[in-house]
Amino acid sequence: MTPTIGVFDSGFGGLTVLRALVARLPQARFAFLGDTARLPYGSKSRRTIARYAAESAQFLVREQGAEFLVIACNTASALALDAIQDAVPVPVLGVIQPGAASARAASRTGDVLVIATDATVQSHAYTAACRAQGLRALEKACPLLVPLVEEGWIEFPASFNAEPRAAQAEAASPQVAQVAVTAEVIRIYLAELLAAAAAQGLTPDALVLGCTHYPLLRPLLERAVPAGMRVIDSAEAAAEAAVKLFNGRATLPPGTPIQEHIDLQCFATDSVDKFERLGSRFLGRPTGKVSLVDLGG
Repeated sequence: MTPTIGVFDSGFGGLTVLRALVARLPQARFAFLGDTARLPYGSKSRRTIARYAAESAQFLVREQGAEFLVIACNTASALALDAIQDAVPVPVLGVIQPGAASARAASRTGDVLVIATDATVQSHAYTAACRAQGLRALEKACPLLVPLVEEGWIEFPASFNAEPRAAQAEAASPQVAQVAVTAEVIRIYLAELLAAAAAQGLTPDALVLGCTHYPLLRPLLERAVPAGMRVIDSAEAAAEAAVKLFNGRATLPPGTPIQEHIDLQCFATDSVDKFERLGSRFLGRPTGKVSLVDLGG
């Protein structure tokens, strides 16, 4: 029997989690909901976030028949996971605990860094999850990274890393200049974080990406981190954890290209045109038609 997996985010960054899930569970049916009418969740109270997240989870279970939920939203995973679990009768997986578990597997020193949005950092959810894994974690909010990703300032032209002459010609292009801005922002954030770690006597050897937008920055981040530091993609970690909970049903090896036709329906509570336009960047393929749903105020 083909499983139905519901994936929920406050926006569309969680499509990076869906992308990793599709690569591993290609025979599953997927329903993705972005609660775009009520984002950002980070500016809301814990009680309001819990209500919004529970309503979204109930839509996926009751209306779309989801047998399993992945909360592809760090803020909701940090502040509302218990409320979501109480609201629906199906297994629920967040993104934070899998990210911490992957950091534990990757780290030899037991010290890790976490970059995330301000709301996720203020929750200290990654610190707690890493502590449960026997790790010491230092978190930093990087508020400029999400808008840079959504602007598309994330990838050098293909020729930039090819022939030197072509790279020289591309170096003056607007696209290269845009990515250079993002690379410099990343460098500054990491320099501040590494300095703070050194001041606390930490020797971090892993960097956890605590926001679902950040996987699109992974190539730039891997260029920027010190030699030997592992970059942990919490989207990939959540997908691996989901596969284990599904007992490996309908799986393919990691890295398998997304097949052309997948059983996917995307929903948004607002801005479906923006979702369709930007969503493909996160999903790695067209989202298809996004349906508008009303979950109330």
